[in-house]
Amino acid sequence: MTDYVQTTTDARGVSTLHLNRPDKHNAFDDTVISQLQTALDQLVNDAQTRVLCVTAAGRSFSAGADLAWMKRSANYTHAENQRDAQLLAHMLHTLNTFPAVTVAAVQGAAFGGGTGLVACCDIAIAARSARFALSEVKLGLVPGTISPYVLAAMGERQARRYFLSAEQFDAAEAMRIGLVHNTVDDETLNDTLNSLVTQLLNASPAAQRHTKTMIASFAGRPVTDDIRKASATHIADARASTDGREGIAAFLEKRQAAWVSATNTAHQPEASPPSSDTHTP
Repeated sequence: MTDYVQTTTDARGVSTLHLNRPDKHNAFDDTVISQLQTALDQLVNDAQTRVLCVTAAGRSFSAGADLAWMKRSANYTHAENQRDAQLLAHMLHTLNTFPAVTVAAVQGAAFGGGTGLVACCDIAIAARSARFALSEVKLGLVPGTISPYVLAAMGERQARRYFLSAEQFDAAEAMRIGLVHNTVDDETLNDTLNSLVTQLLNASPAAQRHTKTMIASFAGRPVTDDIRKASATHIADARASTDGREGIAAFLEKRQAAWVSATNTAHQPEASPPSSDTHTP
């Protein structure tokens, strides 16, 4: 079987999930989804991973659903389509709830499921030439499995427009509506990713994972007495933790923190994730 998803982890604890189907613009089919799920399951259980970068080979990040796969699915029974869609939904959930920090670096087309991958990541950066679309309604379909994550990223108001119009939009608009955090020149996408990763590695891995859990538990909920108490418990637990004590001590002593939760043995800020072509199709 062709390896459409490649994973690596460097000495810093930076893992890369690399889509490698450039001849098909990294389009999804059942094989790609299965390989993404397998790779994510392995990385979820890899204690060495501190940051996960999601990148892609070739001119596109991901052009969405593969045409041949869509043609096959048109002949599926409802039960077969339900099972097929649930596999995609599970993969997206695994990425969205990944315990370490996740960063997407987007070049070229990020359509449909490709936009969903971006929305599932904690941080997203895009080349200025990147293009996005949620084009399902043009095909008589709906952006079903990706919708919870895209809604969380861009908000209901923007989702109403782009889910219903199926129009393409550029990287600047993606940043304006909150889908990506910043845009950069195409030729600097990988350098920007590496700089961001280096910044992320300065923080406590345990605190980052704790913060992700806290965000998920608080997002979209009213600030009740229970929420206020829970928020106090989060900071109390962090202050009493080994990394919390080390971080405060390092700050006061004006030195680099030695995070006990970090499993890497060497910090190599110049190392870079695999590069990807930043031209549009």
